[in-house]
Order: sequence, then C-alpha cells, then structure tokens
Amino acid sequence: MRKLNEKYLLIFLACSMLISILMLTVGCQADDPAGSDKVTILLDWSPNTNYSGLYAAMDKGYYQEERLEVEIIQAPGSVVAMVAADQAHFGVSYQEEITYARLSKMPVVSIAAIIQHNTSGFASLKESGIVTPADFAGKRYGGWGSPVEEATIKALMDRYGADFETVDIITTGEVDSLIVIERQADFAWIYYGWTGIKAELKGMELNFIELSLEDPALDYYTPVLITGEKLIAEDPALIERFMRATSRGYQLAIENPEEAARSLLAHAPELDEKLVMTSQIWLADKYRADAEIWGLQKKETWDAYGYWLYEHGLINELPDLDKAFTNDFLR
Repeated sequence: MRKLNEKYLLIFLACSMLISILMLTVGCQADDPAGSDKVTILLDWSPNTNYSGLYAAMDKGYYQEERLEVEIIQAPGSVVAMVAADQAHFGVSYQEEITYARLSKMPVVSIAAIIQHNTSGFASLKESGIVTPADFAGKRYGGWGSPVEEATIKALMDRYGADFETVDIITTGEVDSLIVIERQADFAWIYYGWTGIKAELKGMELNFIELSLEDPALDYYTPVLITGEKLIAEDPALIERFMRATSRGYQLAIENPEEAARSLLAHAPELDEKLVMTSQIWLADKYRADAEIWGLQKKETWDAYGYWLYEHGLINELPDLDKAFTNDFLR
C-alpha cells in the first residue's frame, strides 16, 4: 500500500502546480451576476461519446435551466486528485481508480455510472489467431504500463490454464491502440464503443475478448462521474441540479443518439463525424442497459471488483466501498 499511497501523493503534488489553470473557471458555488453557479467538469480523456450526455446537456440548455454555468475541461493532470482537492466540482473517472483513491484517503465519490456495463476488452487483428485468453500465450501485449493490465491478463489466462509468463508485455503509453496492434504488439486493451467502432470504419477485422463476458467480476463501472465529499456535505442541492441536467443529457443520447452526436461535434468539431455518429448509435442502448434508471450503481458490482483487486494482490485491503459511490443524486 505504501507504493500506492506514494503514487497518489506524487500525482496530487503535480496537480497542485496546475491549479492556477482552473482558478479563473472554478470556485465552488461562485455566483455570476445572473445568479448562475459556475461549475467545472474534468474529462479523463479527449472528447468522445462517453461524454456525449455532458455536451448534450450543455448544448441543449439543460444546465442553464438549472442555473448552472458549466465548463468542460480536459484535465491537465489526475482527475481524482483535483476533485479531491476541491479544484473542480465534478470529473470523469472509473471504478478501479476510485477504489485506489479511497484507499489513499482521497475524499472522492462516484455519483453515476456513465455506461452500465464494461464495454472494454482485448483486441487483436483477426489474423493473429487470438480468439480466447489462452491464445495470449507467446504473444506481445501493448499497454500503458498499469499493474492492473498484467493482473487481468494473468487472471484470464489462468482460467484457461495458459502460462502468463510466456506473454511479452510492452509499455507503449497512451497511444492509439489500433496502431499498437498493427505495428508494435499482438493485442491491446480497448473500449469497443470508440476504438472498436473506429476499426470497423477503417475496415480492420478484429477479434475482441470482452472482459464482462469472461469474468462477471470484471463487469465494473467504467467510466463514472465523480465529485468530492466536501461538495456533497456543503451543497448537495448543487449536485442535484447538476445531475438533473446531466441525466437529461444522457437520456437524449439514449433516445436520440444522432442529436447527441451533433451536440458533441458542436463542441469538439475536430472529431471525425462518421466515427462520432456510429459510436453514438452503438452506445445508445448501453448507457442505461438493464438498469432501472441511467447512472444507477449496484453495491454488488463495487464489491465484486473490489474483492477481485484484493484477491489478485492489487490492493492490500478493501476500502469501505459503501462510501465510494452513491445513488442519492439520481432521479
């Protein structure tokens, strides 16, 4: 745990140097002359269809109706560190990162599952012959260098009786996974709703091993919306207003994906229009899926993946996962 805590301390210190970037746009409950509260949302990646509901809520005026002046920013550092330090009101993260953050005493809470089920998995070119995790044996994996990657590959291979030690792990960093499997490695971890769709549009034939189908414990929430404990304690009404508007944005993405895609493109015109449209249609029924309402999080999902991390030696203790998430702001 010491190494994990040191890692988050370093991230926190690095992000502290970047706080000045946000000072002009962030200030909890700072009212403008018209009576709107200024709110900042930090993205954990460049704009894509995971965030369409946020952009739709902005583009369609849902935030304005809730008297919120919202700015969406691609985070200059760690989203969880900046939200924990009250330097942003909300952010986008994922269940694994929140579990680690809670262990490091970072007061962040997941307030909604953006996508109900994990749509990520391992992709390879069809000619690689990788059909099941057993076929990882003797192959090269290209990834971003996280211990979770190796543990996940090993766990899946163990279920098939394959030898993880024969896998060559290559750290490629945060680069296009399609380039990785074309030039540097045999398989990579992707989110199908974006990278998989991108491959389809390029005419690349992929084999895809979906994590949630291989092990129910790996059907965790990714991505999620987060906020800080301080904001929950001091201004829950602000969170309720934000979530009302955000829920409407994602409901639009569910019911009218083309319109939500246009909202995303209006704010991120550099994106490929066909990719955005196709991805948005693919994700439309996955935001809510089988949940009663969009954003709902289940205790059993948090418990199952938390225990999986513990069982595989990625954490030395289980945090109080009941405090890691809440459904209180969903309607």
